[in-house]
Amino acid sequence: MGNNLKEIRTKISSVKSTQKTTRAMKLVSTSKLKKAEEMAKRSRAFHDRLNEVFEDVISKMKVRGLENINSRFFVNLKNKEVKKVDIVFITADKGLCGGFNAATIKEVLRLIADFKSKGIKVRLRGVGKKGIAYFTFNEIEILDKVTGLSSSPDFERASEFIMQVTKDYLDGLTDEVILVHNGFKNKISQELKVKSILPLGYKLEQVIEEISEDTAQQESITIEPDDDEDAVLDQAAQKYIEYNMYYALIDSLAAEHSARMQAMDTATENAGELVRELTISYNKARQESITTELVEINAGAESMK
Repeated sequence: MGNNLKEIRTKISSVKSTQKTTRAMKLVSTSKLKKAEEMAKRSRAFHDRLNEVFEDVISKMKVRGLENINSRFFVNLKNKEVKKVDIVFITADKGLCGGFNAATIKEVLRLIADFKSKGIKVRLRGVGKKGIAYFTFNEIEILDKVTGLSSSPDFERASEFIMQVTKDYLDGLTDEVILVHNGFKNKISQELKVKSILPLGYKLEQVIEEISEDTAQQESITIEPDDDEDAVLDQAAQKYIEYNMYYALIDSLAAEHSARMQAMDTATENAGELVRELTISYNKARQESITTELVEINAGAESMK
């Protein structure tokens, strides 16, 4: 019985130690979430403004009578046979964030299976240790691997990474580029995001449908007569793609901290519940031990009479 009591005391001590760690990690994640959330808000504002400029350039070209845009970034996938797709995924560099990484990995696996069933070849490009480790362990080839970027988003590194992806697209090595990541929705939930970032044909069609000529003529950006329309559009498209990648990293980081805060909060509560259960078990075992000792003492006393 003594050994049992000692074992329970050891378990209680171990769980309490774990509880202190999870509580500390929750506080750290809460602090980091506030900073990441603020960064995401600022980046979202720039992201939205960039979209407005991008749409403005396209609408101006439409107004000037440009029926066929020759920019290499714009292709109508409806009129093109897709034979090869690049999937760019973003996961965290660290774990202990619930199903945050698993959700992204599961979606990537679903996309791979879906494309392969259609006879389309898939190439993976990964950001984040957890996703890279999973696919490497399962012997799924990853063309590009980047670590340290999802935990510390940097525009230059993000731009360098996505521009290599873009170069392969422009060189005809792939027909479409899809970005997959878990994004920040609010402090208690995340939102899986799957976005086709190349080609931008869908974007062109959307803008042409939504923006009338009268509206477009009121826009603030002017393209001079001597400007090369395709060059202007190429530059706008490149900035659009670069910042979409950077914003996805910031969005993913905020979601990661949110998921880890929730996971550590749940772990702390579970540890507390386990400590209560173990304490009850300890008290019962101690009571049984005391009762047994009293019975033995009484039995010994009776035998001496």
